[in-house]
This record gives sequence, C-alpha cells and structure tokens, in this order.
Amino acid sequence: MKASIKEDMLLSEIATAIGEPARTRMLLCLMDGHARTGTELAAIAEVAPSTASAHLNRLTRYKLIRVATQGRHRYYSLWSAEIAGVLEGLSVVAGANIKAFVPSTPASLRRARSCYDHMAGALAVALYDQFLHEGWLRPDPDSTSSAYELSDIGQKKLEQIGFDISRVRSLRRRFAYACIDWSERRPHIAGALGAAILKHAVAKKWVDRELDSRALDLTRLGVKEMRRQLGISI
Repeated sequence: MKASIKEDMLLSEIATAIGEPARTRMLLCLMDGHARTGTELAAIAEVAPSTASAHLNRLTRYKLIRVATQGRHRYYSLWSAEIAGVLEGLSVVAGANIKAFVPSTPASLRRARSCYDHMAGALAVALYDQFLHEGWLRPDPDSTSSAYELSDIGQKKLEQIGFDISRVRSLRRRFAYACIDWSERRPHIAGALGAAILKHAVAKKWVDRELDSRALDLTRLGVKEMRRQLGISI
C-alpha cells in the first residue's frame, strides 16, 4: 500500500535524525544495550555538551532513544529492540564496527554492591533479567514509568523462598521499578522489592557486606542457592 505524504515526510525526518554523524555515533554506541549519560554521549559524538543536548532532544522526539532520570543523572538508551534492529541493518550495509561498552568500575564493586537499600552490579542485573525471563515480573499496567508488579507465579515463587510479599507491599514506597545500573548500564530491581531481595540475600548469607565499602561478597552458599532457587549463575 502506498504511503501517505505525511508518512513519507516523517520517514524522511527520522532518516535525517539518524543520518547526522554525531547522532549516528550516539545511536551506534547505544547498540550494546547499555545506557549512557549525556556527558558520555557528547564525548563519544565529539561535540560540546550543549550541542549533544540538542541532538539528544531530537533523537528523543522521534522515539529513537529514551531517557531515564535518576537523581541528578539522565541516562539515555535505545527506544526499543525494533530501533536496534533498524540500526543493526544499517550497520551491516555500511560495514560499521560497533565498539562494546567497557566499564571502568573496580571488579569488587561491579560484581555486586549495595545501591542505597537494594542490590546493584552484575549480580543484580542478572536477577532482573531472570525475573523477566521467568515471567515473575510484569510491567505495572497502572504506571507509565518503568514500574513492575509481581505476576502470580512470581509471587508464589518468592513466597516459597521465604519472602513476605504482603509486608513488602504494605510499605509506603514504590513496589518495584527498573533502576539503571551504574557499572553495567542495564537495569536492576529497585524499590521495596529490590530492598527485600538484598535483605533476604544478607539474612540467608548469600552475600556478605564488606566493611567501609558498598561491595557485597557473593558467598559459596549464595552461588549454590541462587542457582538452585532462582536459576542464575554468576
């Protein structure tokens, strides 16, 4: 079916948004699935922060990227897997070499650490991925943000492990939402559920807190029990 003039114009505008070299570099670096700050994207695009802000606003306007605000920081990531697919196709045509995200966080903090009252690091990201993969978490239909609810099977699973989900729900705070991980630049679970996961892991000796550090030591018991009860290996 022939596209309308309006659709033709929109496609042209999106192509122009993608095609500007600085914006192209920004988009390609986000292809690895990791979020980045505006400052980082400005450096990658080799433009001034003010120029980067204008570029990012344009990419956001056309729903090529999305932004998550956490405190004073704004993290940018690709809008969807479909956008990544389009960019991947264009990269194949152009023969682009996409650089992988290389974190600079110390290994002890990158593997597992506390993020205020919940768990962060590679372990926390693995938990988030597993919860989604198993269908234990589902997007909250009453929220327009990155909020989640437990599915029936997810609640049953956590209660079997020993979580008091009724008590977690009774707390006067957001139940669960995706928080961009500082080192991994991918989401982990925050909110009341995230705090309950960390509290449970500490109580069960799955992780030990390090003195004078946010780092969490994953114990042998933790490796065994997280594999057995939650199906994750790290």
